[in-house]
Amino acid sequence: MIALTLLTTPLALYRLPPSEAVPDWTVRARDFLTISRTPTELSIVADEAALPEELDAERGYRAFRVNGPLPLDLIGIFAVIASPLADAEVPIFPIATFDTDYVLVPGGALATAIAALEAAGHRIVVEDARGAARTT
Repeated sequence: MIALTLLTTPLALYRLPPSEAVPDWTVRARDFLTISRTPTELSIVADEAALPEELDAERGYRAFRVNGPLPLDLIGIFAVIASPLADAEVPIFPIATFDTDYVLVPGGALATAIAALEAAGHRIVVEDARGAARTT
């Protein structure tokens, strides 16, 4: 069983060419921001409200945070979360940080994701706007 926190802030995924500068609007992200530059893309995940409305982004994602911090040599965390979501046909967008892991799901699949994760034995708490948590 893994303890997960469902973050309340809707997130957006945005991709730019790899040579682009990090957009100025990213400083408006207050709850969640991750930026990855690779040889093939500049990938940004941020608070949906931070993105200008005219951008063609994937919006409405929700994030489950694995309650951490996790040791860097821990094996299989994404697998035990991804498996029940795959069985429930919920697509995921995983993100790892130094301290923990996040699994993003489309907002339209959130209820299915919660049901699948709870059926697999995972415990989910919901973070409110002040950062406090409550059990689902």
